[in-house]
Amino acid sequence: MNYLSVADTAKKWNVSERTVRNYCAQNKIPGAFLTGKTWNIPESAVKPDRINARTAAPKTLLDILKAEQAAKTSGGIYHKVQIELTYNSNHIEGSRLTHDQTRYIFETNTIGVAGESMNVDDIVETANHFKCIDMIITQAKYALSEKFIKELHLTLKSGTSDARRDWFAVGDYKRMPNEVGGRDTTPPEEVSAAMGALLTEYNAVKEKTLEDIIGFHVRFESIHPFQDGNGRVGRLIMFKECLRNGIVPFIIYDDMKMFYYRGLHEWNSEKGYLTNTCLAAQDKFKKYLDYFRIVY
Repeated sequence: MNYLSVADTAKKWNVSERTVRNYCAQNKIPGAFLTGKTWNIPESAVKPDRINARTAAPKTLLDILKAEQAAKTSGGIYHKVQIELTYNSNHIEGSRLTHDQTRYIFETNTIGVAGESMNVDDIVETANHFKCIDMIITQAKYALSEKFIKELHLTLKSGTSDARRDWFAVGDYKRMPNEVGGRDTTPPEEVSAAMGALLTEYNAVKEKTLEDIIGFHVRFESIHPFQDGNGRVGRLIMFKECLRNGIVPFIIYDDMKMFYYRGLHEWNSEKGYLTNTCLAAQDKFKKYLDYFRIVY
């Protein structure tokens, strides 16, 4: 029997290569098989009926994340998200834990340290960030609210040295002025009103686009509602909102940090910098979905 590649089959059926890979992953092409990461498709295969495809919709990424979360599945997309999102988001904010140490904490709830000193807050915030990811998966379908955002902050910062400072409001808006990247942020006495207005405007948009989600993130970071932890909370919110709106989520990697910061600073004059950074991160996340054969 002769076999065709995904590209050749896509041309033959006049569909995208992604559609052909989805057909293969969903076992809709009899006789198709993988060699490494390459699909081999029988030359005689018939294009699946699209009507039939609608009768049994594939599971969404959110469905799979929830299932793996409940089953405590190791080695799947849930496991990947927990480690990659936690490591990179914390590292952007200065955590000194390595990728392997982050993975080890998630997998074993322990950390091995030999001949080096470790910042306790880095460890605590790593364990807390895992809990935050569980929160955004569990509550992905709910509209954003001040209550939920404050709960994320409370979960992230509980048990840290900041939580022992009287002036640091864990799980509540900041009490002292702060700045980000040398730029002024919203004064503490104006934060509640600014956050209320931001959420009202955002939640009024019925069908949110990636630009809507990124735009919310930019305004959230410019308000900088918490004393610390704003970046991590903001990136968790972006991931959640992508899941809620059927948009492929993304992780801002540590090596994208300078592009990400530039995009935040220049959003009002040039949206392309941050949009392109997020799209590049999204392309990287799509490779994870392809690996785990998750339709998007």
